[in-house]
Amino acid sequence: MDNPLAYQRTEYDCGPTTLLNALTFLFRRGEIPPDLLKFVTIYATDGLGAFGQHGRGGTSMLAMMFVSGWLNEYARSTGFPVSAEYVTGAEAPVRRGSRASLALQEGGVVIARVMHEEDEHYILLTGIDGEGVYAWDPYYAEKEGTEGAEGVLWIGDQPCKANRLVPLAQFVRTDGYALYRQVPPAKRESVIVFNTSRRPAGPTEPEYTI
Repeated sequence: MDNPLAYQRTEYDCGPTTLLNALTFLFRRGEIPPDLLKFVTIYATDGLGAFGQHGRGGTSMLAMMFVSGWLNEYARSTGFPVSAEYVTGAEAPVRRGSRASLALQEGGVVIARVMHEEDEHYILLTGIDGEGVYAWDPYYAEKEGTEGAEGVLWIGDQPCKANRLVPLAQFVRTDGYALYRQVPPAKRESVIVFNTSRRPAGPTEPEYTI
């Protein structure tokens, strides 16, 4: 990795920003083809606003599913070592034994759809241990007001990995405000991305309970 992870530039581009952060985390700067940036940004900025303005509706689930498939086709046609898996339902939540949590143990990253205040929002999950899940929230916020909120810890010294440490139990909460809890089941999704040239042979199960 050569670059720090990025923050979104508008109120609407958490989806493409998080997809590009996944590539930034998994690959060196010189390894990333520029056409990946172009097409990911175009394909993942599909949502229409209330008055039909392109992009002002953020990123749809359909777009995330499409980009996942497109990345795999891109890998097959060019040899670029990326793989993506679009996961919904019971395998999407980050909890013990789920596909998403196992992927983090195997060196992959997870793009998770979560609640952020009253809105749905995409964040990047980059690691997991007994303390929780390391996440990069692309919506910039000062430390004040986030430290300790719902048990979430603010991280200010890991710009290439994470700016939040989220307790594992937080992702599966359904009550109250629950910052970073996953969206309702009908909209629950994760995108798992790997650099296939560096993927370890197998996972190491962390010691945690929720």
